[in-house]
Amino acid sequence: MESFGTRLHRAMRERGPLCVGIDPHPGLLARWGLPDDVSGLDRFTRTVTEALGDRVAVVKPQSAFFERYGSRGVAVLESTIRQLREAGALVLLDVKRGDIGSTVAAYADAYLDPSSPLYVDAVTASPYLGVGSLAPMFDTAARHGGGVFVLALTSNPEGGAVQRARGADGRTVAQTVIDEIAQLNAGADPLGSVGLVVGATIGDTGHDLSRVHGPLLAPGLGAQGGTAADLRTVFGSALSAVLPSYSRQVLSAGPDPAALRAAAEQVLTDCRRVLGAEKLTDGSVTAR
Repeated sequence: MESFGTRLHRAMRERGPLCVGIDPHPGLLARWGLPDDVSGLDRFTRTVTEALGDRVAVVKPQSAFFERYGSRGVAVLESTIRQLREAGALVLLDVKRGDIGSTVAAYADAYLDPSSPLYVDAVTASPYLGVGSLAPMFDTAARHGGGVFVLALTSNPEGGAVQRARGADGRTVAQTVIDEIAQLNAGADPLGSVGLVVGATIGDTGHDLSRVHGPLLAPGLGAQGGTAADLRTVFGSALSAVLPSYSRQVLSAGPDPAALRAAAEQVLTDCRRVLGAEKLTDGSVTAR
């Protein structure tokens, strides 16, 4: 089976470097004129999926906004995952799971094993029980061609107290995470399957991302204040591995599907300009 890194690299070349989040929080449902219930959730996600599933490289449902409706919400999530995969998008489920032993192995089976109804291409994970605690997740992902995006430098103000704390060797906690993920990706071609989450609003990080050799998910763009131009400051020489992620800036254009597509195309154009990607006549893109 092809690795997630290989499939992601191809998807970003063919569809462009863009991830769109599906975050159906109550405010967005209201903005779309939808009820805050399972029927509204279903209509919201179906509209986004039908508008963007066949043109965006990666779509990132936020699991919490489905789980809040209980089992019926999770059923909508399962259906959304299936529809997105059928449309050709890679599905990154934003769950930020992290645990130890058999529990993290169970999370891995839930999201990264093809036999599961929640099977996706990749998940987000928290390393703050130690990067090594995520080994069962990395192993399951590798076995089935999946990916894992590990939190490293997040944009929430509370994150810095933990992520920028220094250990005995002088490295920050975040740099330790970055270095361990770089080791996991060593030798991968064209791109490793274990990525990092680095917020687009954090400015010059003072951290070395140049050796990660895996995808760098950049949330916080659009409604959270980050701009495509900020990516240069945050990622520096690692810019070519960045996967920009937008949610509300695109989703707020709905419920009109054409408006959703136009919003996604606009932010993709902004990202291409910064990341140095040029659209070809066949619709694919290549790095300059």
